[in-house]
Parts: sequence; C-alpha cells; structure tokens
Amino acid sequence: MSSALQMQSLVREDGTLEVSLAEVETPVPGPDEVLVRIEAAPINPSDLGLLFGPADMSTASAGGTAERPVLRAEIPPGLMKAVAARVGHALPVGNEGAGIVVEAGGSDAAQALLGRTVAILGGSMYSQLRCVPAGFCLPLPEGTAPAEGASCFVNPLTALGMVETMKLEEHSALVHTAAASNLGQMLNKVCLRDGIPLVHIVRKAEHVELLKRLGAKHVCNSSDDGFMNDLTEALVETGATLAFDATGGGRLASQILTCMERAASRTESGFSRYGSTTHKQVYIYGGLDPQPTELIRNYGIAWGIGGWLLPPFLQRIGPARAQELREQVASEIKTTFASHYTKEVSLAEALQLEAVRAYGQQATGQKYLIDPSKGLS
Repeated sequence: MSSALQMQSLVREDGTLEVSLAEVETPVPGPDEVLVRIEAAPINPSDLGLLFGPADMSTASAGGTAERPVLRAEIPPGLMKAVAARVGHALPVGNEGAGIVVEAGGSDAAQALLGRTVAILGGSMYSQLRCVPAGFCLPLPEGTAPAEGASCFVNPLTALGMVETMKLEEHSALVHTAAASNLGQMLNKVCLRDGIPLVHIVRKAEHVELLKRLGAKHVCNSSDDGFMNDLTEALVETGATLAFDATGGGRLASQILTCMERAASRTESGFSRYGSTTHKQVYIYGGLDPQPTELIRNYGIAWGIGGWLLPPFLQRIGPARAQELREQVASEIKTTFASHYTKEVSLAEALQLEAVRAYGQQATGQKYLIDPSKGLS
C-alpha cells in the first residue's frame, strides 16, 4: 500500500472546526478499480458546506507548518447540534476532480483506463491519490488536460439537469439566478444552442454586461430599482414558469413567483381570488444567501417551491440517460462546458487564510482549482 496526503475536515467536541492534511493509506486497486493521481479538483459551493460546515470563518486562524497547515475556526454553540453526527470524525473533502490513471486492476474495464485522463465524481477528491471503481471514471477526449476536465460533473450536469427538469415537468422556458457564474454561463450556452428562452438574474451591472456579451437576451439586475418590472416583462416575453435559485435565502424566490403571477395574469381572462391557474415553480439548489427564505404570498395558489439536487435528479432520469448526459459533457468539455478559474493552488495553499477568504466568498469570478500534485517532486 502507498500513502498520500488528503484534506480532511474535523469537528471537535469543544466546538472547533479543524481542516488539515492527513497522510492516508492508498489501497492497491482491486480487479475492477483504478488508482488515479488527482491533478485538478475545483472548489465548488457544494464543497464548502462539508469543508467549513457552520463554522464562523471570521474567527479562522492558521497553524501547523507551510507543508502541513492546519486551519481552525469556531462553530457557534447554537449550531453544534446541526453537526453532532460529525463530532470526532475526520471527513475527506472534494466532490469531483480529474487526473491520470496510474494503476489498474485486472479487469478489462480497469485496464482500458490505464494511462488515461479521467474525470471522477466520487468524493474525497482533495487527495493526491484516489482509488475508485472503474465505473466511476469518465474518460476524457484525447488531449484534454486534467484542469480542463476537473469540473466535468457538478456544474455541467446541473446545467443539463435544469433543462431536463424543464422538459420533464412540461415548462417551456427557464429563470436562473446567480447567472453570471461558471454554471450560469454554461446554462446560457446550452439554452442558446437549443433555442430555449432563458431569463438571467444577476446582482451587478458588470454581470449584466458579461452575459450580454455572451449572447444573453434577458438579463435582470436584482439591485436595480426597476427589477420587478424588468423581470415581469422578461417573463411575459419568454413565458418562463420554472426557476432555479442559487441564492436560497431572502426574498428572491418570492419575487420571482410574484413576477410570474403578474406575467400570467396578462394572458388569462377574468378574475379569480385564487390567482392565475398557471403553475409557477421555483427550485432552490444553493445557499449563497444565508438568510431565511421569505415568502410573501401574493401569487395565488398555483405555485410550488422546493429543493433540487443533482444526485436525486440523476436517479430520477435513470442510469442510461445519466450516462448520455455525462458523455455529452465529455464531448463538449472544451466548448459548452469549459470552466474558468481565478487561481490554481496546492493542497497546502488552499488552506492559507488569504485563499480561504477569497474562495469562501463564493463570488462570481473567484473560482479556485486545487492541484493536489502541485509541489510534488
């Protein structure tokens, strides 16, 4: 067995979060397994929940050594119950990544991957070496670097999943918030290619300009005084009755439903105290805004709000369709589903306070990529 460094997140009984690099044993691959040298793994918003949990990162402090840093932060006492099951357990972090298959088991499927660049959605990706079943690997096209394929799953499959959900639930257009993000730009490309009307919601004027340059037609700035009117007009023109909200907290989901109701009322005749008969749906799939979700119910009764996650969606469509989507992503990884990163860091550099403050903001244009092999001789 060999050993390798792995990033782990630990909640201690005293209410301290501790993130460090641990040396772990890496098993010899079984018959249907491969050993992958991870060379690229993105820091997604979905990773931060496990990485930092409910810790107050304004209390974060750095210790350890340059090679083996230890990051510590305090967890507010009132939030310890939410992570009670985690106390004392060092959990590996990182949902997805890409690298080179350096060892393979004896099966044909495993041997076929030896030396290939593959993408993986299997957890524990902030590791130098990762042993996984061959079936977990998505072979990338020849000439694709690990950094190009690192974000092969979460954002691309989420973008495709939104469109698939729209079709499954018989909507005809979409609304998406935090729309200038990497994911939002991917969704924009998919919808432009497939002729699907898409309404983008952003928070800054520069994000409006960014999306306009990328061909987006309907971009609404939630910071503008005329946001509600602008959104209503965009919904009238597109007929969008399905929204995916990355912010989660605050009133944005409720505002979207309100504007959907206003748009629907223009096309429906007569008055009903129950509102329009058009069903309006908002799915929350992120938590960029930590505030409670506020609903101001002025949109009748034909509406719904719920959560949306990628794994349950993939189960819903079944393994055959899920594999088709994965293969579509792989074939377009340098075009439709290309990701852009602000900075590439090693495992140790990812735990420096300056880096944590940058990617912890989850700001548009601040996406970090970890290269666990960086700095190795």
